[in-house]
Formats: sequence, C-alpha cells, structure tokens
Amino acid sequence: MPAAGPFPLGMAEAVDRLFVHCRQLVTLTDGPARGARRGEAMALLGVIDDGAVAVRAGRIVAVGPTDRITREYYAADEIDLSGFVVLPGFVDCHTHPVFAKTREHEFHQRCAGADYMAIAAAGGGILSSMRAVREASLEQLAARTEEHLWGFLAHGTTSIEAKSGYGLSLADEQKSLTALQQAQANVPLTVKRTFLGAHEFPPEYRQDREAYVRLLVEEMIPRLAPLADSCDVFAEPGVFDTSQSRRVLEAARAAGLRLRMHADEIQPMGGAELAVQLGAASADHLGRISDAGIQALASSDTVGVLLPGTILFLAKPHYAPARRMIDAGCAVAIATDFNPGSCYTQSMTLIMTIACSQMKMRAAEVITAATINPAFSLQLDDEVGTLHPGKRADLCVLDMPSWEAVGYSFGGNPVVMTVKHGEPVVTNVCERAPRG
Repeated sequence: MPAAGPFPLGMAEAVDRLFVHCRQLVTLTDGPARGARRGEAMALLGVIDDGAVAVRAGRIVAVGPTDRITREYYAADEIDLSGFVVLPGFVDCHTHPVFAKTREHEFHQRCAGADYMAIAAAGGGILSSMRAVREASLEQLAARTEEHLWGFLAHGTTSIEAKSGYGLSLADEQKSLTALQQAQANVPLTVKRTFLGAHEFPPEYRQDREAYVRLLVEEMIPRLAPLADSCDVFAEPGVFDTSQSRRVLEAARAAGLRLRMHADEIQPMGGAELAVQLGAASADHLGRISDAGIQALASSDTVGVLLPGTILFLAKPHYAPARRMIDAGCAVAIATDFNPGSCYTQSMTLIMTIACSQMKMRAAEVITAATINPAFSLQLDDEVGTLHPGKRADLCVLDMPSWEAVGYSFGGNPVVMTVKHGEPVVTNVCERAPRG
C-alpha cells in the first residue's frame, strides 16, 4: 500500500498519519460515541465513501471524505487504502486463549458421533485442557498465550476479553492469569482479563463440589482479584447450578470484579435472569434463553453475547434467538469463544457469516455487534468500538467489495491490515493491487 503522495501546504493542520481513499469507511458515527446500541440503532453505520482518517498520538483527530480530510490535515505518512473497506477494530468479548494444547482428537470424536458432555464425563473436554495447563511451566504457558494474542490481531481484532479457567486450582489459575499478563505486555492488543475458576469442577473436588465452591469464594477470588478485571462462571446443569453461580458471582462483586456469565447454553436455567439480577456486564451463549430472559436483558444494561461459532463447531441445533432478542430491544454482541475444545477460531468475520446465515442477523447488525456493543460490555466504549474523534485509532482493513459483503464473504482471512493506536501492527498482504 504505497503512500498517497506529498502533503499539501497552507493552513492544513499537521497530524502523525493519514489513512486515505478507503473504498468505504465504516465509522459508526451516525450514532452516539458511547453506550450499547439496540434495535434499529444497530444499523447506524456512518459509512463514508472514499473515506479518510486523520491520526495524532494514536487517536482519531477526524474522519470524512478523503478530499476534505487531505485539505484540512497533512502528514508525512499517508497510507493509501484504495479499494478496501475499513471498520473499527473488532472487539472480541468472549475468548479463552490461555491454554497449552489443542484438542483436535475430540473434534473428530464428535464428528464420529460422540457427545460433547460424554467426552467431558470421560475426562476430556475442559479437564483435558486443565491437565495440559497444570503440566506447563509459566514460561511455556505465557509463550503459547502470546501466540494466541497475535492471532487475534491477524484477524482484525484489536481488543479482547480473555479468560482463565483451565487451571482449576489456586496455583494454576494464578499461573494462567500471570501468563496472560505477561503475554499481553508483548502484544499491541487491548486485553481485559477474566477469572474463570468456576469453569468446571476439578477431579479432586468432583465428589465434594461444595468444598470447591468454598475454595473459589473464600480463597481464589480474594487472592486472584488483583490479576483480573472480571469474574465468570459456567452456569449450567451438571456444572455450576444457580445457587453456586450466585455465590461465586456475589463474592467476585464484593472483591471489586465485574461479572460475566456462561448462561443458558445447553439447557435453560434462568442464567440470563440471574445475570440481570446481579448486574452482570454480560450473559454469554444463550442458545436456550427463555422469553423471560430476553425480556430481562432488554430492560437492562447486561449485554447478550452470542457465540454462534460454538454451536456450529459442536453441531448443536439451538442457536441463540438473535432476531427475537434484537427486536425485543436487547443489547446484542457477538464473539468467537476462541478455545481449544468447542470453537477453535479467532476469525470475527467467520462468526459474522454464521450470525447472518444461522441467526438471521443483518450485515449492519453484526458490524455493530462486533464493535461498539462488545466494547460497551467491557467498559471500553469510551476508547474503541466506533471511529469518533478522540477515540483510539484502531482499524480493521478488509479486502471486500463493500461493507455489505460482511457475512457474505467467508473462508480465508479478508483482513489486509490491522491498525492499533494508529500504527499498522499486522499486514497480511504487503503489496496488493487495489480493487477498481
């Protein structure tokens, strides 16, 4: 992508960098800079043809048509994005990147007919990842996690929520959160850390689950809260029931952590309702959410985070009812659920395709659900999620004919460049003939 040429003289204001001639610049500035968007507001994209972004000190100074921006601003560094669609950097608000080994053998077991819960009951699933994390050194786990964090950037994601949850002991959850902290220091990615010690019951507590809940509430949460921003719990029959989930989350709130929930994924359990009652930032999965749960979310600031890639990967029939949730007024986000067992992808563009084709979301809705709404759920909407002036210059550059090709275009990685704080940090294609 060659520079666009020498800067103009005169009264133009100096900036550090200009991104010019974007085929379409999707700014989301037709709506407010902050807060979740619901219903028809999810279609407010603020698309600018032949758009440009002026950046100074890593933040957006102005967006607009290229001819106007280049009259008003100049920079020694111009990056020509002719032919490409540019969005705010994706915000992936549900990921599990702290793991030591993949589990492809389980995928093929499921393809041959084995059930996910049966695999887990036989010692696979989360417990398989637990054993790998416990065996790994801190250095090994941090190095593997760092690789995973770079993978998000390669797919246009500039901010993530990242969970622990494969240690399931005080020492190994501390190792996981420390590995995440060390990894993020080496990667230009915004990371919000979540403690997920309540991901499963470890083998040593399978016969005394109450003791593990006490360990979580009395020791793990107070000790590990300084290493995390939020606490999550896998609320599901057979894992943490409603009473146990409430106790874990109330202890987390008392320790100053924000709350998130794996809720109503496999069976309806009133998880969305509980998330709203506790003031959780999000209720995630929601494949079996009830009508009461939808109404509860619609009347709250709890974001419904939908994970359609997991349903596809596990070949389950129940996708979250995105259409009903949006029409009811819920704040809806989408995320990858990147993890070694049930959704091994970091591609938000693939998740957008599944959301459109299987959950009947519209292109504009999935863009909003991958940017400002997840940013709101992570308390990052002051900084990212739209391209309003003053926010961080986090951009995702896509090789697509138009913004409406989001969802339509799938397979491979359409991300040409990822920009973080105004700096290109990943360039997947160095020199490429732009679209006409």
